[in-house]
Amino acid sequence: MAIETYELKNADFDKISRLVYEQCGIFLHEGKKELVKARLSKRLRAGNYKSFSDYYHYVTTDEGTDELISMIDSISTNLTSFFREESHFVRLRQIIHASQDKVAASRNKFKIWSAGCSTGEEPYTLAITVLEASGNRPFDASILATDISTKVLRIADAGVYHHDRVKNIAMPILKKYFQVGTGRSEGQVRVKNELKKMIEFRRFNLMDRFGAHQEYDVIFCRNVMIYFDKKTQNELVNKFHDSLKSGGYFFVGHSESLTGLKHSFKYVEPSVYLK
Repeated sequence: MAIETYELKNADFDKISRLVYEQCGIFLHEGKKELVKARLSKRLRAGNYKSFSDYYHYVTTDEGTDELISMIDSISTNLTSFFREESHFVRLRQIIHASQDKVAASRNKFKIWSAGCSTGEEPYTLAITVLEASGNRPFDASILATDISTKVLRIADAGVYHHDRVKNIAMPILKKYFQVGTGRSEGQVRVKNELKKMIEFRRFNLMDRFGAHQEYDVIFCRNVMIYFDKKTQNELVNKFHDSLKSGGYFFVGHSESLTGLKHSFKYVEPSVYLK
């Protein structure tokens, strides 16, 4: 049986691109047309839509809200791994060591935000880093992990990964924080509750208004802003700045920089900034 193929006309691509930009700030230039066609054709087949034009019309109606979320899920790129860009976690350990006495004295939580958390590897790595850095000393920390994709959040919240995803984690850390599957779960690992209870997973669109009085000690937003245009990057960086405590740290991806953006951060080292 032949798989139905759909033509993505320029006018439809322009409409979809504009809609994605308005909804979540992702800028889809002409070079992304084939990617959009490939990913959304699956949605068209699943919903028996006749064309991209019909699909666009549906996701812009009130009844199409759930499908609009599925469309954004399909477009979003989710590439991540445990301890990705490891130097950031070395720096985080240093920040935690320097903060331990202050956090204990204030009795406030040390708050971290993983913005664009994808399938959860980053926030679980953050939790491991917090626990390893704090050692036997009490250190009250919480992690908010957000993403626009409901699909990846379900995976993150479950905390179950194929063994290939954790093969580069040192064996002592793996044994300490993961349960190895047996029987029907052989070849998989599950994150232990010690890590899970530190993290709240939540769907959040970075284009939305940030909550008032949410002051974080550390924000990770890595390899996310590369999908936004300069205007959106400017707005987003300043919203992150407002969401940090004075003396808080902001991490972006190694391939990213705040150069060329108007902001009030102080440069610390490549991809690390201080409020």
